[in-house]
Amino acid sequence: MKAQEKYYQETISEYIKRLSRDFKIINTEIKEEPLPDKPNESDINLCLKKEGAKILEKISRDSYKIALCIEGKKISSEEFASLLYSEKAVNSQSVDFIIGSSHGLSGEVKKSMDYLLSLSDMTFSHRLARVILMEQIYRAYAIETGKKYHK
Repeated sequence: MKAQEKYYQETISEYIKRLSRDFKIINTEIKEEPLPDKPNESDINLCLKKEGAKILEKISRDSYKIALCIEGKKISSEEFASLLYSEKAVNSQSVDFIIGSSHGLSGEVKKSMDYLLSLSDMTFSHRLARVILMEQIYRAYAIETGKKYHK
């Protein structure tokens, strides 16, 4: 594991540790489909379709599904807390967050989601996006429970 990846993993593990007192967190990774060095649109679409099938078989139908994607809605930390603690999310079996590969997510995956979320107009590596997401989940928990973490 590269030093940078180790740093991201340690940070994610710290947020999981903080949240694990109240939540069961499962981190599932799906290996990206290989692409040729110079993929065309057809190659990418086929790849996204294969990855999408793997994603859809891993998530529960009874979960509240949130995909991170560029077309998603940009919301504040307070709005994110409201989303995570909404009646629909709380009454679901679980809340599943989906982060696509470097080419995004298939249309089938996006259509099956309950919510499409964008972290920013900027592009982040998948590892960094995961860290940002975990920090925002922890911040949402702090907002909802009145902890001093959120300012």
